[in-house]
Amino acid sequence: MILHGYWRSTTSYRVRIALNMKGIAYAQATHDLRSGAQYAPQYRTINPQGLVPALAVEDMTLTQSPAILEWLDERYPQTPLLPANVNERAIVRAMAALVACDIHPINNLRVLTALRDDMGADEQAISAWIARWITDGFTALEQMVARHGRGFAFGGTLTMADCCIVPQVYSAQRFGVAMAPYPHLAAAVAQARAVASVAAAHPDRQPDADA
Repeated sequence: MILHGYWRSTTSYRVRIALNMKGIAYAQATHDLRSGAQYAPQYRTINPQGLVPALAVEDMTLTQSPAILEWLDERYPQTPLLPANVNERAIVRAMAALVACDIHPINNLRVLTALRDDMGADEQAISAWIARWITDGFTALEQMVARHGRGFAFGGTLTMADCCIVPQVYSAQRFGVAMAPYPHLAAAVAQARAVASVAAAHPDRQPDADA
């Protein structure tokens, strides 16, 4: 199994957490997003969209981190990413989607590059853009974690919600978004980061990380 990704990609980070949680061995192939390596013709044959992550497994390649997380949970049901109860599964999926659908896509590298290059946005405007969408999302997540969390983002064990939220908080901290307004969210992330499988997925601990 080969995970095509990039050390600081939060979507790759999500998949690393899930793979580690489930104890699945995998190799990593890095594609430096800063240099545009994800657009190289060789990688386009793996993922025509030119994005990371992509998971090469068996006789296929999986793309889009939410689909990869769902596949991993069905293919390797040990240490499940979703609760057994159907209603609880829907809540966890909603928490994960809040990050994967509403926060991350409009703050990812290609969008920020378009804002700079096509719209003429300066770095102050870029920072304000990033903070706006993160704070909107975190305001909602704070209420959801307060309602449903019992140590982790949902309940008392790691779930798919944590797989998405932990990397998004890493990104928020990179861009200077204060976590003080989100005490329940921050506490859940701290609890998750203390788990060995999550800690091992941290960007700074990846083989392609900057020195």
